Amino acid sequence: QVQLVESGGGLVQAGGSLRLSCAASGRTFGSRGMAWFRQAPGKEREFVAAISWNGGLKKYVDSVKGRFTISRDTAKNTVSLQMNGLKLEDTAVYYCAADRTAYISEIYDSWGQGTQVTVSS
Repeated sequence: QVQLVESGGGLVQAGGSLRLSCAASGRTFGSRGMAWFRQAPGKEREFVAAISWNGGLKKYVDSVKGRFTISRDTAKNTVSLQMNGLKLEDTAVYYCAADRTAYISEIYDSWGQGTQVTVSS
């Protein structure tokens, strides 16, 4: 498995930007697809974005398309989520997850502890 630690969350005004990072340990990071999820209070966890092992495939939930960008740096064992144009409804705990495959299979077997993102008006 892959061990994941998120960082970069915080409080930001609507319209602002944040960059989340997920540091991974484990020899298989470079061969795993990665994803970001979020969970708002009282709601189920929601898929946000995913990226394949080499960055060639990316997928986003419709609500963040054009505002969020997922990327990865295999040399540094990190995956990032650049969030621009933040909205109140983006407030949630954001989680990093590792796919069981090199692509976007939507089957995840490793999760981070989460980082809080709060967007204020």
